[in-house]
Amino acid sequence: MPRPQRRSFTEPEETRTFPHGALRIITLDEVVVGYYQLEPGWKWSNDVKPIAGTPFCQHHHMGYALQGRLHVSLKDGTAYDIVAGDAYEIPPGHDGWVVGDETYLGIEFSGSRTFAIPPDAMGGGVVATLLFTDIVGSTAMLARVGDAAWREMLLAHNVAMRAEIERYRGRELKTTGDGFLAAFDSASRAVRCGQAMVAAAHAGGLDVRVGCHTGEVELVHGDAHGVAVHAAARVMALAGAGQVFVSWTTRDLLAGSAVSVETAGSHELKGLDGAREIFRVL
Repeated sequence: MPRPQRRSFTEPEETRTFPHGALRIITLDEVVVGYYQLEPGWKWSNDVKPIAGTPFCQHHHMGYALQGRLHVSLKDGTAYDIVAGDAYEIPPGHDGWVVGDETYLGIEFSGSRTFAIPPDAMGGGVVATLLFTDIVGSTAMLARVGDAAWREMLLAHNVAMRAEIERYRGRELKTTGDGFLAAFDSASRAVRCGQAMVAAAHAGGLDVRVGCHTGEVELVHGDAHGVAVHAAARVMALAGAGQVFVSWTTRDLLAGSAVSVETAGSHELKGLDGAREIFRVL
């Protein structure tokens, strides 16, 4: 529920430092706002890549430039400069660096939550709620609308999905062609995010299925590994269009939350021993 509030970057809730730069963080309920101060000589691939452990920056940035010039280079070859007074968006899969001798200052409303945090910050072998999504009927939709229109729909869909992951404090781990894998430190937030993703996808003319499973995961170079990842994918595969399914472990963690579920029956999940009860979020 929106409410009056204010925060100041002079008293940030968190300050992250890295070579040639710093990021101050404040939060307004579910929204994380970041204030970037990047010194001359700062370059993502030199100063943050060793922290992130990925070939390119995988964050989706949206913000406003206050001072200086930032050059952005996408992995598809697209390049552009962001200068003071620009509102901007930077898709995942990019490098960037400060141009000239002036410090770059900018404020971002998307992309700051996990920027410059090492992939093992959640720890190796920690418990997290994993969320998988998948577009239902994507092949038929592609055949119906054509390549160009499908690319536009998929781009808009990905933007909408990333906005919900950010809003519910999730961490995008990877895309899976027509879907996403994200991790959450709260089962209820993961499920609410899944419900919001279903609604956002439907508004964009697409239907998604969502599956959530809570278990132990190992993060290596920004990707998740372990039995829990496979279990989450199997749970998602059981869901239909517009449905959010959760595993037995996630259901137990939802006790006391406002999320209601009903049984979807017991199922044999590949890679796991014995039938497991799966639940449908109402």
